[in-house]
Amino acid sequence: MLRAPLPFISALLAAGVLAGCSTTTEDKTANWSPNRIYSEAKDEMNSGGYDKAVPLFEKLEGRAAGTPLAQQAQLDKAYAHYKAGEKAQAVATLDRFMKLHPASPALDYALYLKGLVNFNDNLGLFSWLSRQDLSERDQKAAKDSFESFSELATRFPDSRYAQDARQRMTYIVNSLAQYEVHVARYYYQRGAYVAAISRAQVAVADYQGVPAVEEALYILMQSYDALGMTQLRDDTRRVMDASYPQSEYVRAGLKGKSDPWWKFW
Repeated sequence: MLRAPLPFISALLAAGVLAGCSTTTEDKTANWSPNRIYSEAKDEMNSGGYDKAVPLFEKLEGRAAGTPLAQQAQLDKAYAHYKAGEKAQAVATLDRFMKLHPASPALDYALYLKGLVNFNDNLGLFSWLSRQDLSERDQKAAKDSFESFSELATRFPDSRYAQDARQRMTYIVNSLAQYEVHVARYYYQRGAYVAAISRAQVAVADYQGVPAVEEALYILMQSYDALGMTQLRDDTRRVMDASYPQSEYVRAGLKGKSDPWWKFW
């Protein structure tokens, strides 16, 4: 077997070492104070550079470990993830913060931010606008958002974020009820009356007092009629007449898709 000359092998090894040294990334923050790292991270975030802000906040967590500044870095990192559309990372960061700092004075903000992360999930509240099969949609994000806002409003009723959280909770409840009605309508219009009844009953039972209940009752009434269940149809009609004596559904039928009920936040 041929062997390479020793001087040649030595030269190759030396070249490899030099190449490795040349690709080593220099940490520009090595001599920075924690305050400077925080300032730079905030500047990046304020200018929309969320992807650059996150690693700076991570460095700050390590450099200032055990201090209020490290806690602030965690919260700001979660916000940067949120603004960058990185929902999973934002939620994970907030969950870690709440686990490590259960007595933090910023716990109300952490709950509020977690609620916002899920509230703005595009696959949540208004995913049905894409006209896809409504029965396949998952409302977990909206429900998670409601839970965070509810915990905030219950544990910190005087928090500066509590009033907005309560308003968003009302909005979420209306949205979840409307979602159930949309699924019920989807089934009703395809002749799946038993499935339509099941989903309309969820809206009536779980979301009392919200606008969507009127349409849910109408779908129930029509579905019972289609199945020949006249007693239940008549019972539902009496409830509807008592609750919505001027109902447009009774007069004109189901709303078309061009009749939006919502307003964007």
